[in-house]
Amino acid sequence: MSQDQLPTQYVRTLLRMAVERGVDHLSMVERAGLEFDPLSATTDQPNYISAMQYSRVYGQVLRVLQDESFGLGAGSGINPGAFRMMCYCIIPSKNLGRAIKRAAEFYQIFLGEDAQLHANFSDQHARIGYRDPPAAEGRVVDVTDGYGLSMWHRFFGWLIGRPLKLERVDFHGSEPDHIERYQELFGCPLYFNQPGNLMYFDSDYLRAPVVHTEQSLDEFLRTAPYQLLVMSHQHMESNMAEQVRAMIGHDFSQGFPGFETIASALHMSAPTLRRRLRREGVTFQQLKDNCRHEAAVTYLRDSEESINSIAYMTGFTDPSAFHRSFKKWTGITPGEYRSRLLEEERPAPDQ
Repeated sequence: MSQDQLPTQYVRTLLRMAVERGVDHLSMVERAGLEFDPLSATTDQPNYISAMQYSRVYGQVLRVLQDESFGLGAGSGINPGAFRMMCYCIIPSKNLGRAIKRAAEFYQIFLGEDAQLHANFSDQHARIGYRDPPAAEGRVVDVTDGYGLSMWHRFFGWLIGRPLKLERVDFHGSEPDHIERYQELFGCPLYFNQPGNLMYFDSDYLRAPVVHTEQSLDEFLRTAPYQLLVMSHQHMESNMAEQVRAMIGHDFSQGFPGFETIASALHMSAPTLRRRLRREGVTFQQLKDNCRHEAAVTYLRDSEESINSIAYMTGFTDPSAFHRSFKKWTGITPGEYRSRLLEEERPAPDQ
């Protein structure tokens, strides 16, 4: 399974939720670009779909259910919009440890017992997840167990702008078939028949600063869970450029965050941040240009916005300047790029 693919079972779960509300799921399937019906009884379906296809289905189901939890709840206690409100509560946190504590407090106060998040910190380890889930004799771990923990893992990495290396993951149920999928998902030792579904990582991560703002959070919530799904679980050394990129984000319709603002959020002076970036061989302007490039390609590929609207969303007040910059990045104009994508997606004629 490549990094941007997910088991088809994930999207089946989403579609069943929509069907329970009386929604025509086939229209959702078509809009997501799926060439098969995940809820059909046929056995020749692909085992995986792309993260973008999943995100498109999720966005449609979200509008039906008005639920933005992204699978981060363990049980039926998730209330509509709870995850969004929790995000706004924790985004001002100084570091990851404080953000996790606030998230756990939010879930304990506002959500049902099954959805409460457990957080326990020691000098060596942080332990996060769900303790003592309802007993189920002979229960085998399934994808929902792995999905819930994986989304929290990736969300914490998103908060600090770099992935967290996990040391171990515990599951309440017994070992499933195809355990290699879970090993690939977490990249660490797995333990089964444990008291709860928990993940462990080094407590040093708790002191990492939260690198996002309400502006970048708005963009995250608008495109989620795509950003979480494509994050790598592989460990990366502290990379200042990646943290700055995370704070710049991909929605520039309200302008770019200032260099001094980013330096302050990272708890360092502007000259120090400039030196750190220089040691990594990059400048702030290069990072802004890269983020603009990525955002432009994403909007052209995955949205139906006009090219002039995309120019505005990527921070250009003059569409002609956007055309020039895009051609410099890719060698072709935005219109040519979108036309090529449409041509690639057009079904081949029958032979």
